[in-house]
Amino acid sequence: MVIAQISDTHILARSSAEAEAVRRAESLRRCVADINRQGVDAVVHTGDSVHLGLVEEYANLREILADLAPPLFVVPGNRDRREVMRAAFDDAAYLPRHSAFLHYVVEDYPLRLVALDTIAADERKGVFCAERLAWLAETLAGRPERPTILFMHHPPFDIAPDYVGGYRRPREAEDLAAVVRRHPQIGRILCGHVHRLHHEPWGGTIAATMPSLALDLRKGENPEVAAPSYLLHVASRDGGLVSRTQVVTD
Repeated sequence: MVIAQISDTHILARSSAEAEAVRRAESLRRCVADINRQGVDAVVHTGDSVHLGLVEEYANLREILADLAPPLFVVPGNRDRREVMRAAFDDAAYLPRHSAFLHYVVEDYPLRLVALDTIAADERKGVFCAERLAWLAETLAGRPERPTILFMHHPPFDIAPDYVGGYRRPREAEDLAAVVRRHPQIGRILCGHVHRLHHEPWGGTIAATMPSLALDLRKGENPEVAAPSYLLHVASRDGGLVSRTQVVTD
């Protein structure tokens, strides 16, 4: 199985006067075209799909993503707005219609995809409350034999100097780590938010972030900053992943 990860596209409305509106849209269009050439089975978007959470931004986002051939699975970031996002992706059967959170599970692939909602209204940092913890623990315990990928927007660890104290209450990240350690079927945690490439051992597995597709918002050392890029994750039969950066060169 091959998974393409995109993140932090920060799409603006087509009518936006912001200088980066066209460039961000074009970066995503180029990634969509490149993904369609890679034999990808599924695409996960790890949040901040739009910049201000506006209906007009989601309309632009959906128009760009309409050409994407593989199935797309989205998780909200702090720039997204749950109800606006839910309405924009009203044809996505995997998104819960009435839940307070946009958690879900996809069982259609050799890898089980588990999406975790880490956002709160008017909060830039990650949130992982007792209710979310209970949902995740129950979900993972239900299929311990299934190799699993967990994806969410906020990484639950520091990435200095760009990202420190990413959860409002540090104990929440500790509680999350405890749940992850109890479930060794989790082969990888895929995150966004930090706008830079990073991976490290965490909670008994590997957690990773990726550069933003919005080139103007990238952080850290990105030698390919002039070109959009995304991550390709190739899964083995036991659920392990080999990941690489795919730079879009047209």
